[in-house]
Amino acid sequence: MKRKSSIIGVAGGSGAGKTTLASAVASSWGDRRSVVIPHDAYYRDLTHLGPEERATQNFDAPEALETELLANHLDRLTEGVGVDRPVYDFSRHTRTADVIAIEPLDIIIVEGILVLAEPALRSRFDLKIYVDADPDIRLLRRLERDVEERGRDLSSVAAQYRSSVKPMHDALVEESKRHADVIVPGEGDLDRAVEVIVAYL
Repeated sequence: MKRKSSIIGVAGGSGAGKTTLASAVASSWGDRRSVVIPHDAYYRDLTHLGPEERATQNFDAPEALETELLANHLDRLTEGVGVDRPVYDFSRHTRTADVIAIEPLDIIIVEGILVLAEPALRSRFDLKIYVDADPDIRLLRRLERDVEERGRDLSSVAAQYRSSVKPMHDALVEESKRHADVIVPGEGDLDRAVEVIVAYL
């Protein structure tokens, strides 16, 4: 009988270091035993909207994400059934036709700004982690990522930060910290945090 997968939730503000921490924990276990699933791969498809209207959506609100599909995928993975994870195009604000096959490995790491704010996800986590970082550092990291990796321009990133990223962080993300089992500083070396998490697992 297949052993039940352990699910780790990694939350924190945009640019806090969630992806870095999640990837480091997964690397410690090896890619044959662990997988990272980003919550933002589950952004709802907006192809029914024009490009300009897509860009004005609040992507930091819970309703922007198809969390119910992710929860279903986690249930199937823990039952030993593989799933097809969506692939999202951040430059066009749409899902692509591609999918990524996810196998039911020992450790499943789910990372995203709202994963601890969503009861449907939180209740499925065996370990809940919040990565905390200074707002200025988070903003600089987000600017660099969105411009270099997601094809965005500086003015659009700044406008989105003011209109939705910061308000949603203050209202939902920061508050979700109280659900964490572990709070990790997102500035500096994460090696010690990774060692503690891996030792726990």
